[in-house]
Amino acid sequence: MPRGRPREFDADQALDRATDVFWRQGYDGTSITDLTASMGISAPSLYAAFGNKRQIFDKVMDRYMQTRLVRRAEALSLDDPVEASRNYLEGVVLDGTMPGHPKGCLMVGGALVCSDANRDVADQLATLRMDVRKDLQRLFARAIKAGRLPADADAAPLGAYVAAVAQGISVEASGGASRQSLMKIVEVALSALPTSAT
Repeated sequence: MPRGRPREFDADQALDRATDVFWRQGYDGTSITDLTASMGISAPSLYAAFGNKRQIFDKVMDRYMQTRLVRRAEALSLDDPVEASRNYLEGVVLDGTMPGHPKGCLMVGGALVCSDANRDVADQLATLRMDVRKDLQRLFARAIKAGRLPADADAAPLGAYVAAVAQGISVEASGGASRQSLMKIVEVALSALPTSAT
């Protein structure tokens, strides 16, 4: 029984191109026409291989987060919460200012402008950002429990603070801020963190 013609495109490469479109234009600002033009495939081929716009976006986010989750885990693996925060924030700067790639962060920029009709997309990205905050809160909670931070330190606002700085860096990067200027923001942000239990 014939299986039909093989695909004439690389699916991973096509998704990488779709990632760039969503990253630059946001979910609302991206059309199927934009995707087919960027991915280099026809609309029928796009629907057959990836589904509709929302399904493509979900696949894009899955690929995007696979890399980000590994990097985030590595960055936050240090026992010292300040150095772990430094690793994380410097990684945000490096990712957000990478030459040849869209600036900022897809998780932040993808939903900065999102219509009510696509509220579920904004909610999905908000959940991913909340996951970042929770990871950072756990980092500070471990440090407090281990005596590396004062016992009266509060992990929740500390984690929320570092997460907010990361989001701010992403927004600044998307607006064209230089890597050097963003690294200075990291230094200022870190200076506000408690450094030891003594």
